[in-house]
Amino acid sequence: MDKVSTIHGRAIPLGLKNVDTDVIIPAHWLKTVSREGLGKGAFETIRQTPGNPFDVEDSAGAPILIAGDNFGCGSSREHAAWAMLDMGLTAVIAPSFSDIFSGNAFKNGILAVELPQEQVDRLLEVAKDHPITIDLENQVVTTPFQDRFAFEIDPFRKQCLLNGLDEIGLTLERDAAIENHEKQRAVGLPWLDAPSKNRREHA
Repeated sequence: MDKVSTIHGRAIPLGLKNVDTDVIIPAHWLKTVSREGLGKGAFETIRQTPGNPFDVEDSAGAPILIAGDNFGCGSSREHAAWAMLDMGLTAVIAPSFSDIFSGNAFKNGILAVELPQEQVDRLLEVAKDHPITIDLENQVVTTPFQDRFAFEIDPFRKQCLLNGLDEIGLTLERDAAIENHEKQRAVGLPWLDAPSKNRREHA
């Protein structure tokens, strides 16, 4: 997955509480296992309402979404993270997140930033006309008005995001150790790598 370090740009001031995964990506979009094109269905019901925050001209291609409390609640669906990425979102700021959504977001390279409600309210106001910056390395959200909001993040998740490492990437980092283990196994238990007939003979 792509590395996440500094995210700068316009933020979509959604602000709604309890936005569940069916709102993020409706169920009729779940028939596909492909990630491509899911952005068209992201927040479909909200985007159909005239004057919604996604329709603001400056919000096109915005990398940040500002949401309300308990974002990503409801059923577990990785398609929610896929849809958000496909529409260009790489970070979400909210007072709290569903645990399952937070995990899916992290595994797909989306930074979930938790801030107190009053700080989220301030960012919602700023986002109407100005960009926002999220600095993952220093764990701070800033605005052009000298606002500076520090946030916490699990150290393991932080390093994975900074280095662009998903579960496959983490495994590949141990490639030398895996290769060494396989060589030792081949010496001590050679029949495990033999054809199935030989494996039955050693059973």
